[in-house]
Amino acid sequence: MNVLESIRISWRNIREHKLRSTLTTLGVIIGVAAVITFVTLGASLQADIVNTVAGGNAATMYVSAQSPSQNGIPNFGGTGGQTIFTEHDVGGIRSLDGVEAAVPESGVAASTVAYNGSTVGRQWVVVTSPPYFDVKNQRFISGGSFQNGKREVVLNKPAARMFGDGNVSVGDSITVTRAANGEQINATVTGIVKPSGDSTLGLDSGPTPRIFAPTDPFYQRTVYSPAAKQNQRVYGRILVLANDPARVDAVQGRVYTYLGEHSDAKQLKSNNYKFKVTTQEELVNQVKRVSDTFTAYISGIALISLIVGAIGIANIMLVSVTERTREIGIMKAVGAQSADVLQLFLFEAILLGMFGSALGALVGYLGGYVAAQLIGLPLTFRVEWFGIAVVVGVFVGIVAGIYPAWDASHTNPIDALRYE
Repeated sequence: MNVLESIRISWRNIREHKLRSTLTTLGVIIGVAAVITFVTLGASLQADIVNTVAGGNAATMYVSAQSPSQNGIPNFGGTGGQTIFTEHDVGGIRSLDGVEAAVPESGVAASTVAYNGSTVGRQWVVVTSPPYFDVKNQRFISGGSFQNGKREVVLNKPAARMFGDGNVSVGDSITVTRAANGEQINATVTGIVKPSGDSTLGLDSGPTPRIFAPTDPFYQRTVYSPAAKQNQRVYGRILVLANDPARVDAVQGRVYTYLGEHSDAKQLKSNNYKFKVTTQEELVNQVKRVSDTFTAYISGIALISLIVGAIGIANIMLVSVTERTREIGIMKAVGAQSADVLQLFLFEAILLGMFGSALGALVGYLGGYVAAQLIGLPLTFRVEWFGIAVVVGVFVGIVAGIYPAWDASHTNPIDALRYE
């Protein structure tokens, strides 16, 4: 019996038992759909985070001191690590060859932020220097950066809209109340920037409100600088901008050398902390590793449905062999070989697996699209998973159908003809 004839007979048997065939493929459909949905969500999440991280200048680096437990974990919005970098360190890194700008970054906890009679509680104020927005490649919607030494702030768009009594505009005044001592600081808004989307793994409900302020007069944390031999402000992170993206690796090496040989941070950091100079490329790779692990874990759970689907196909094929015992006997009596019978039932199982995986891929794509829209992620679909789904369907069909097909091919024709 040729292959095309086997496929025709297998397809005819599937069509004659539409309901049974549909229920048989349901397990495969659900399994493949679940895997495709989670893979699509994982790819969309990864693309969203990578766009957020890589949206800044490609020449930007992040200098911090991290404990071993923090290594490999992407740091998106916080200062991270120990607060050990002095003004001397910021100036020292800024003077290195190939460095266009170096700005400090730390934060001040605000118990409340008030505007025009409306109050918002528990906000984090990022303290830095005016070139910060150029280093982070954040675009101003209106206005411009603050000036050091003045009571001025910059808000991102969500922060400008977080008050219930109207949106904040450039030139308006807000009141920041320090959480540490209750001191109130009245500050003028000098600019509104686009949100950078610094959310942890992109899982928040939207861009986080951010308030940016100059270190002077908002930030008062100091430490004794061994190099300058006086008290200086101390920060948790330094952002470094290379003057050429092609020189990032060279600048990274110079920063490491400076930190290890000339910095105050070398003496101020704990022994178990290590310096980390993270480039945009390294940060993107960290994000990809974390999201790939997350996607693989969730997809692995979804694969259980495929195992259930394979068991369903095997069960139905065994039932089909039993129902068609007499038919098998007649086929063998008129000259069909055991290989013909094996081929016939194996093709039927493979067709069920293929149709189940193809439909599952379509359902999974729709599920991923709907889920991405609900979460607010840009849809990113990996086309190769359609091909993978079909291959999986064929594999499931072979694995599930091999024993029932073998059992049918070894049916004794005399016993089969006598079967009632």
